Amino acid sequence: MSNTTKRALEASLKNLLLKKPLDKITISDIANDCGISRMTFYYHFKDIYDLVEWACIEDASKALDGKKNYDDWQEGFLQIFEAVLDNKPFILNVYHSVSREQVETYLYKLTYDLMIGVVEELAQNMSVKDSDKAFIANFYKYAFVGLMLDWIRNSMKEEPKEIIKHLSILVQGNIATALDHYRQN
Repeated sequence: MSNTTKRALEASLKNLLLKKPLDKITISDIANDCGISRMTFYYHFKDIYDLVEWACIEDASKALDGKKNYDDWQEGFLQIFEAVLDNKPFILNVYHSVSREQVETYLYKLTYDLMIGVVEELAQNMSVKDSDKAFIANFYKYAFVGLMLDWIRNSMKEEPKEIIKHLSILVQGNIATALDHYRQN
C-alpha cells in the first residue's frame, strides 16, 4: 500500500507541475489532488523536495534496470535520457526551481552507478585499486551529467539517440584503456 500512495503522490505532483511551478505548489495542493490528508503525505515524505527526490530515483531505477554493463551502457544512458524526456515538464520545472541541485545530485548518483558497473566489469581480471576505478567512473559521470545538464538547460531539443551516438564514438575503448593505465603490476 505504501508504494501505491507514494506513486499517487508522485502522479499528483507531476499533474500539478503541468499547471504551476514547483515553488508555488504546496503539500495541501498535492494532498487535495491526490485525495489524501496532509498527514498521510507526511507519513511518506518529509517535504515536497523529498517527494521530488523519490520520484527521480524511482524513474531512474526503472530506466537503468539491468543496463549497467559495458555491452549495454549506451542503452542504459539512452534510457536515462528518455526517462528525463518522458518527464520533461517535471524535470524542467524542478530544474528551473530552487531544487536544481536535486536534479544534479540525482543525475550524478544515477550516472555513477551506471559507470561504476561498467568500470567494475572491465576491471574484473585486472589489479586496479578501488580508488582508481572510482576516479574513472567519476570522470565519466561528470562528463555525461554535464552533457545531460546542457541538454536540459537547452529545453531537451536534441535527439537523445544522436547524443548517445556521439558519446559512444568518443568513449569506445577509452574506459578499458584508462583501466590499463591504472593497472598495478
